[in-house]
Amino acid sequence: MQKIIFDYIKCPLHKYTFSVKPIRFWVENNCIGVVLNLFAGKTRLSIKEIRNDIDTTMIAEYNLDALEFIKTWKGSKFNTIILDPPYALRKSMEMYNGNICSPFKQLKDEIPNVLHNNGKVITFGYQSVVMGINRGFYLEKICLFSHGGAIHDTIASIEKFIGGK
Repeated sequence: MQKIIFDYIKCPLHKYTFSVKPIRFWVENNCIGVVLNLFAGKTRLSIKEIRNDIDTTMIAEYNLDALEFIKTWKGSKFNTIILDPPYALRKSMEMYNGNICSPFKQLKDEIPNVLHNNGKVITFGYQSVVMGINRGFYLEKICLFSHGGAIHDTIASIEKFIGGK
């Protein structure tokens, strides 16, 4: 039986996920090494991060579509990759000024090419969205961020890359 760590944190919901302190602290404490924040948004994390966001008004070194960024990256591999894309098409349209985010399956298929073995992927969503064992990932931790009332919860997963791409 696989043992998975489960965290539960009550906190408010905000359209910029990492502007919520408990979420930001949880992410910062679970990152290792050089981190790719692929959908960076407005909040800088207190980690060594490379920031990408398709929206040119966001604080980011790169303003590429996430899939284009992964496919064209020529630098060193990352130790951690944070995936906090818009959780639905409507959110994508709202948050990216009409730009639709990369197809998530294609993005997940490319991520092992830019991640060190034993690296981590931290994924956020309204559902448990994981990279999966078929891509060489092992689920280590799940966090439920409870926003209270009738507001949907946010689910984050942390997976370790054990594959050999």
